[in-house]
Amino acid sequence: MCGFAGFLNPSPVDEDAATREATAMADALLHRGPDDAGVWVDAPAGLALAHRRLAIVDLSAAGHQPMASASGRWVIAFNGEIYNHAALRAELSAAGAAPAWRGHSDTETLLAGFAHWGIPATLQRCVGMFALALWDRHTRTLALARDRLGEKPLYCGGVGGRLAFGSELKALRALPGFANPVSRPALALMLRLGYVPAPLSIYEGLYKLPPGTWLSVKPGQTGLPAPQRYWQLADAVATGRAEPVADDATAVRLLEEHLQEAVRLQSLADVPLGAFLSGGVDSSTIVALMQAQSSRPVQTYTVGFEEAGFDESAYAAAVAAHIGTQHTTLRVTAAETRDVIPLLPAMYDEPFADSSQIPTHLVCRAARQQVTVALSGDAGDELFGGYNRYFWGPRVWDKLAWMPAPLRRGLGHAVQAVPPAAWDVLGGPAGVARLGDKAHKLAARLRTVRDLDDLYWSLVTEWPAGEGLVVGVGGGGASAAPGADDPTWRLGPLPDGWAQPPEALSDARERMMYRDALTYLPDDILCKVDRAAMACSLETRVPFLDHRVVELAWRLPVHMKVRQGVGKWALRQVLYQYVPRELIERPKAGFGIPVGQWLRGPLRDWAEDLLSEPRLRAEGYMHPAPIRRAWAQHLSGRHDWTVRLWGVLMFQAWLAGQRG
Repeated sequence: MCGFAGFLNPSPVDEDAATREATAMADALLHRGPDDAGVWVDAPAGLALAHRRLAIVDLSAAGHQPMASASGRWVIAFNGEIYNHAALRAELSAAGAAPAWRGHSDTETLLAGFAHWGIPATLQRCVGMFALALWDRHTRTLALARDRLGEKPLYCGGVGGRLAFGSELKALRALPGFANPVSRPALALMLRLGYVPAPLSIYEGLYKLPPGTWLSVKPGQTGLPAPQRYWQLADAVATGRAEPVADDATAVRLLEEHLQEAVRLQSLADVPLGAFLSGGVDSSTIVALMQAQSSRPVQTYTVGFEEAGFDESAYAAAVAAHIGTQHTTLRVTAAETRDVIPLLPAMYDEPFADSSQIPTHLVCRAARQQVTVALSGDAGDELFGGYNRYFWGPRVWDKLAWMPAPLRRGLGHAVQAVPPAAWDVLGGPAGVARLGDKAHKLAARLRTVRDLDDLYWSLVTEWPAGEGLVVGVGGGGASAAPGADDPTWRLGPLPDGWAQPPEALSDARERMMYRDALTYLPDDILCKVDRAAMACSLETRVPFLDHRVVELAWRLPVHMKVRQGVGKWALRQVLYQYVPRELIERPKAGFGIPVGQWLRGPLRDWAEDLLSEPRLRAEGYMHPAPIRRAWAQHLSGRHDWTVRLWGVLMFQAWLAGQRG
């Protein structure tokens, strides 16, 4: 795991000046690679590559980057891991295309592959997570590429008249002349979703390269070219529909075999390795398979909180004891948890509003004390049907679909006409907390949703577009797909068919899983873990995102994922071969902390300063009225607007950090 950055100028550059500028870009990524640094400049072509290295495979100088190919034609800056690079080396040798290897790094293997197979064919052969910049000295062409599911980040775009690129935005900001303004459409989407969705970034003119794509550009070329696809999830869905797994026993067997292979490959490293363990289905499955393949106890980590109702560390400890891992529980106080909040703007580099970013960083920090690599159970929900919205969303719609749209809207208005406090009185005897808040949120959906696809977008939307929250950005339907009718959404290298499920996915649950895998997974979950881990120089790996596991998941019919109202059926059958059912079966819980309570208590002054009306008006990005209204309602306890407010607060804190 590393970080890289660079730029391509439209004309030749001074080598010394370019080296200084590229070094400054790399220095901004020190946390991603504290072990080594390098810069390579092609002054006549106007190119500079910079790299920071976290040494994982081949710790010797033979793994230094930027790295040139044996012929000298290709130069690469690479972030990630190619888990099957030993097999690729064997394939190159069999084809007579293997150079005289200088070391055993996967970076060197990649270079040999590009030289022999070309770019797309090499990427298609790779099993791994990666982002890279590849320079062809003969044709003076720069290629940028990103892994299939978006595990590793890659930003690119125009800065001061040149193409800049890098693992994080802070590297691009380090370039002289950086003056890209905040993208208001991106801000509006961040407030709706909690993250800035690809291909946008928080800055105008800078974009995230979409997962599964690569692009090539020459000096002086204007604008970003359209990215080319070497893999896409829609193809995996089509293949899965054409070749479905026929029976339960075969599904469980194939899933176990694929996961065993993914875990085996991702457990290879020249440094200490461990895993995160929450005690849930996903992480317990990965850890159980790791331990079954290991001759020594696997080191596992979880974080425990002092607040009642938020501490699930006992479940993780019980699973660890059964499996036989060497388990560490980091116990943190509320004050220690809140101490992470001031670090978030720099850590995430653009506004990011998933508050589980805080405990994620804490567990990464704990793991980094003993290991350099940690495996995680991320992506099990998206692949195997784990999120609650996959269950109760369709159930709710089944009860509402018979109503004509005007009747649903009327019912929604009627529900919202009753004050939340009155609903709370009704909910008290039934033991339903905050019934008024929940009733009003449901009523808002009744007024806007037209079908199950609309319902999905309403479930993942916090600030509806109709609120008109961002100055200069229009409204639109509260439940419509982000930017579906907004041309500003199509800025940058947007993949064809973004977030639109293939027609073959007629089941609402699978349509939700597909959309989550394209949007929420890379831009929220994987971003969250990457930045939280890299902030303390920890590499994280995600066995569920071995693309062969992903492709198998789409061969499983939906009844092998969701059965009798419970998700991850096939995955659970694999896990129960290693861990007793009773240690796992409990209601699904998120990786949460009581941010809403803190905003009414110890974080109130901090939040009030960031949300003050004079400040919001002076900054000019958001209309104060809806924010102040939500803040007052939250403080009163009548509504829980934690998620909405956290998005605004994360932007405000990020903005303050940009101003120094």
